[in-house]
Amino acid sequence: MALPARPSPTPVLAAIDVGTNAVRLELARPDAEGSLETLHQERDPIRPGEGVFTTGEMPPETADRLLSTLRRYAALCRRHKAQVRAVATSALREARNQQDIVRRVHEEAGLELEVVSGKEEARLICLGVLHRKPANTRSLLVDIGGGSTEVAIATGEKPDELWSLSLGSVRLTEVFDTARAVTPKQLRLMRSFVEETLHKTLPEKLPALPRVALGSSGTIGAVVGFAAAENGGNATVRQLTQTVEALAKMPPERRRKRFDPRRADIIVSGAVILEGVARHLGVESVSVVNRGLRDGLLVDLLYRQDETREDHSLADAAIVMGQRFRFDEKHARQVARLSLALFDGLASLHQLPLSVRPHLEVAALLHDIGTAVSYERHHRHTYYLIHNADIPGLADREREIIARVARYHRRSPPELSHSGMAGLTPSEARRVRKLATLLRLANVLDHSHHQPIRDFKVTDGREAVTLHLHARQALDLELWNVEREVASFRKVFGKRLAIQVHSTGR
Repeated sequence: MALPARPSPTPVLAAIDVGTNAVRLELARPDAEGSLETLHQERDPIRPGEGVFTTGEMPPETADRLLSTLRRYAALCRRHKAQVRAVATSALREARNQQDIVRRVHEEAGLELEVVSGKEEARLICLGVLHRKPANTRSLLVDIGGGSTEVAIATGEKPDELWSLSLGSVRLTEVFDTARAVTPKQLRLMRSFVEETLHKTLPEKLPALPRVALGSSGTIGAVVGFAAAENGGNATVRQLTQTVEALAKMPPERRRKRFDPRRADIIVSGAVILEGVARHLGVESVSVVNRGLRDGLLVDLLYRQDETREDHSLADAAIVMGQRFRFDEKHARQVARLSLALFDGLASLHQLPLSVRPHLEVAALLHDIGTAVSYERHHRHTYYLIHNADIPGLADREREIIARVARYHRRSPPELSHSGMAGLTPSEARRVRKLATLLRLANVLDHSHHQPIRDFKVTDGREAVTLHLHARQALDLELWNVEREVASFRKVFGKRLAIQVHSTGR
C-alpha cells in the first residue's frame, strides 16, 4: 500500500527593508487561511541615510555597517530557506554610489537588493496596511520615512493614486540642522518648505477623501503618541500643531528622555511634515496603524506564490502610462489579448512560469509607445521609455525584461547574438526570446490596427502550431506579415506555424 504523499512544507517568506533610519528584517509563514504568522523580527538603527541628503553619497563607514547587517540577515534567511525580497528606499535611491553598494550586497551577502521607486514604495506600504480591507472601503494612507513621505488613496487594498514626496524626517533635519535646538526662524522655514513641496507634488484638486488618515510609520506613531497621550493612537490636526510648537521649544535633552535618542533628533521634522500633510489633505485627524512596508513586502511575496490569483493592477498601470503617451489603445488591447491567448494556448510549448504572463501583457500594451517620440525606430524608443518608467508593482529587473520584450516587437528578431540582448542571463535571454516571439506574432495579427480578428484560438500539434482566426474582414495585410514571422517562430519554438481563416462577417 502506497503511503500518502507528504504535504509540501509551507514556505517561509522574508522581507528586508533598507530604510533611511534603520534596516529591518521580518520572517513570516502563511497559514491555511492566507494570514501571515510572524516567526522573527529584527531592527538595526544604523541610519543608512545619514549624510546622503547633504553629500549625495553613502559614506564608506555607513556602507560597511549596512553590509555587516545584511550579511547577518542573509544568513538567517538561508537558515529558514526563506523566499526573500529585499528593498532599499529613498536613501539609496539618491546615493550616487548606489550601484556600488548594490553590487557589494550581492557579492558579500548573496542578496538581490532592489532599489524601489517612490511609487513602488507607496504601493507596497498600501498593500501592507490595507491587506484584506473590504473591497469597497476608501482609505487615505500617509507614511513618513527618513527621506520621503508616501501618500496613497485606495479602495479596498488597491491603490487608486500614489505619490512620493521628497520630504523625510532625516532629510529635513539635515537640511535645516535641527537635530538639537530649533529656533522660531528654523521652524518657520521648515513649515514653509513642507508647504511648498506639498503644493508642487500633490494635485490642487483631490477627490473626496476620508476624514481620518491612516499613519503607518514609526515617526507618525511617535508624533501621534505624544500629541494624543490621552486618546491613544489618534490625533487631530489641532493637536498636531500644538505638538510641533511644543517639540520645537523642548530642549534636546528633554526630547532624548521622552523619545528614543535616535528618534529624538528627527522628531521635530517628522511632526512638521505630518502637520503639513494633514492640513494640505484637509483631514480631521491621523490614526496610527502598526503595519507598513515590511508587511507589504510579505503580502507581495504571498501573492506572487498564488498563480491562480488574478491581479489586473499591472495592466491598469500600463494603460495609464500608454494614455500618457497617446497610444492607440484599441490596437494595444487587441495585441495584448492575442498575446495572452498565445501564451495560454502554448503553455506546454513555451514552458514559462505563469508569473511572467502579466509581464507579456504589459509589454504588449506598451509596445508602440515609442511612436510618441518618433515612428522611426520606435521600438528602441519604447525600450527607453519602459526602462526608465515608474510602474508600481514591478521590480527593476522585471521592468528591464518587459522593456526588452517590447523592444523586439518589430524589426530584428531577438537573436542571442543581437546587441539588444546584452547583459541578460541565459534564463532571462530565453524568456525574452519566447515572450518577444509571441508578441511579434500578436502584433502582426493586428498589423492594420483595425482589429479584423474577431475570435482567436491556437492549437499545439505534434509538428505544427495552428492559428484559428475568425475574421470580420479581409486579413490580407495580416497574413502577409505573419509569413514573415514563420521562420523566427520555428527557430524559437521548433515547430511550423499554420493558419486557418474562417470568415464570420461583421
